[in-house]
Amino acid sequence: MPGDLRFEPKTATIEPGETVTWTNESDIDHTVTAYEDEIPDEATYFASGGFESERTARNRVTEGLIASGENYEHTFEEPGTYGYFCIPHEGSGMVGTVRVK
Repeated sequence: MPGDLRFEPKTATIEPGETVTWTNESDIDHTVTAYEDEIPDEATYFASGGFESERTARNRVTEGLIASGENYEHTFEEPGTYGYFCIPHEGSGMVGTVRVK
C-alpha cells in the first residue's frame, strides 16, 4: 500500500495455498477488507482486524486499521476471484483483486 491510496499491485494472481501480505508503506492507516459478495462461496472471509463479516469490519473499522509500517496477511485456499477494499478510502477507489488459479 503505497502513499497514493491504492493497492499495488491492483490485481495479484497466486496459486491455492499461497499467502498474500499487504504492507502499509504510507503515512496513513488503511484496511484490507473483503467484499462478501466478491469472494468464492467456499472461501473464508478475510479482513484486517480478524473480522468474520464485511458488516462487522465496517462497523468496527478502527480495530482493523493497519498502521504505517505494519502488515496484514491472508492465505487463500480456494480458487477464484476475491475483491477487497480499504474502508476509509473506498470512495477514492482503493480497491484490489486477488485471483487464485
